[in-house]
Amino acid sequence: MNHAKLALNSRPLNSYLESKVWLHSRRQSQFPSGLIAVKSPIGKGQADPYSNPVLLLLLVFLAVSLGADAAEPAKPELPSAALLEGSPARQGVETEFQKLESDDDAAQADVDKWKRENAEAKTKGAGLSETEFEARIRARFEPVRKAYDEFLDRHPNHAKAHLAYGCFLNEQQDETGARTEWEKALELDPQNSAIYNNLAGSYSEAGPASKAFDYFNKAIALKPTEASYYHNFGTTLYVLRKSGAKYYGVDEQAVFAKVIQLYSNAVRLDRTNFSFATDLAQTYYSLKPLPIETALVAWTNALQAARQGTQREDVLIHLARVKMLDGHLAEARALLTLVTNQSQQQLKANLIQAIEAREHPSAKANSSTALQNKQPQN
Repeated sequence: MNHAKLALNSRPLNSYLESKVWLHSRRQSQFPSGLIAVKSPIGKGQADPYSNPVLLLLLVFLAVSLGADAAEPAKPELPSAALLEGSPARQGVETEFQKLESDDDAAQADVDKWKRENAEAKTKGAGLSETEFEARIRARFEPVRKAYDEFLDRHPNHAKAHLAYGCFLNEQQDETGARTEWEKALELDPQNSAIYNNLAGSYSEAGPASKAFDYFNKAIALKPTEASYYHNFGTTLYVLRKSGAKYYGVDEQAVFAKVIQLYSNAVRLDRTNFSFATDLAQTYYSLKPLPIETALVAWTNALQAARQGTQREDVLIHLARVKMLDGHLAEARALLTLVTNQSQQQLKANLIQAIEAREHPSAKANSSTALQNKQPQN
């Protein structure tokens, strides 16, 4: 998180344009801007086109019966009996798909490892060039791409495969291809919340924003217990706040209030998520006036969610900042004594300087007057 500025209205988030985050129930697949897509299996309450063999057999019976009285009976497309749930053929398809997902995961894990290794090698004057490294990555992903294409050629109505392939293409920066796969998945499985989440993120980047908002609302309606959907929607609404104001017919401050409501739901559902907690706390800086007590509670909750020393010290700086803005300068100084990490020292120094300016306002005024007196006279 970038805290280069300590101005009241600065609000650097974790990612996404100025920051966007999509969370992923299985593996995190990022958009170029930082958004993360969801690849998830069909869950409880989500439609599976082959899940009710009794209903399918009944439909076949009705189609045959009606056909006896109709000259040109309609022939609904139904899966073959061999692909009914529990059949050996169906089990074979799912086993093949699971292997495909495992191969996808393995390829991504390899690439992530190579990125870390190449970055470390470059610090020592070694490592592959960008061109060489990108070629290596493409070669690693190409068999997976081919496997997805071949699988979907044989099983074009496999919703989960279209969803997963969309995430794969998204990782390869093929946003158009990803959206095409997700739209197809939605046609096949219109009750899958993950697909709406992914498409919402896609529309938040390419537009229209209103469709992104519609799809985030649909994802939440289908799965109201998924914390990441609230966070994703909140982040998108913050970044696209002008579109949000038009969508809801409210002013900017009311949009910020909606963002806080969405982030609060995310934190309520997942209190251990540091990003959720800090994004909620940071949003309070956008409210006018700053709600001091509420902001302090939010930053205290973020401190409890912190798992690393740098995260804790980052929160301590914010707590000191809010204390300073509230006029509790001694408490702000006391909090800053707990900040010892070298990476935080510039921020700490900037905040101490701001505290000193408030402790000695007359000295600051005298300094400004002296500086003006030194200006050359015409």
